[in-house]
Amino acid sequence: MTDSKSRTEILQRLRACQLEVPPLPAVEVARLTRFTDPVSKFEEMLRFVGGESHRVSSMGEVDKRLRERPAFANARQVASLVPEAVQGNVDVSAVEDPHDLESLDWVIVRGAFGVAENGAIWVPGDRLPHRVLLFIPQYLAIVVSQDEIVHHMHEAYARIGAPKPGFGVFVSGPSKTADIEQSLVLGAHGCRTLQVFLVP
Repeated sequence: MTDSKSRTEILQRLRACQLEVPPLPAVEVARLTRFTDPVSKFEEMLRFVGGESHRVSSMGEVDKRLRERPAFANARQVASLVPEAVQGNVDVSAVEDPHDLESLDWVIVRGAFGVAENGAIWVPGDRLPHRVLLFIPQYLAIVVSQDEIVHHMHEAYARIGAPKPGFGVFVSGPSKTADIEQSLVLGAHGCRTLQVFLVP
């Protein structure tokens, strides 16, 4: 009881403490970098961080391109949240415990938009039955429209708007670590490869 009372008192004091927060600096929009071809810049930066991009002419071409890859052709468990592009064989909406998804080979999701300056893709949580879908599969593919590439993170955050409860994440390249002997390892904490399909 004493610990609980002390904790409550500490939290009440913290809530009562009003700090003066300095205003954020004004962003000079005219000085922000803009790219002549944001889609090409996005592809360049995605390659730099270890991802692969594919410009396709239709949703149907996504499935065709993936099937050319042995890792996809030989996959046993594929979860697709973009059925018009790829038909999966795992219904993730019927899975209650995310731990049951540990054996997923591929996940295909739709990104809201990409960012040219760093090759990141914004994936809002309301498009995911389980947030772990972005991190647990061996391979990840994201479908995003070529018309939905913004120039920089300022535009990205303006597009996301005010913070809302829930989950969302920027995905940029496959999982990477270089902590061990300064040797870069892909797929240590998440997907081994990231394929991004840019659709019309």
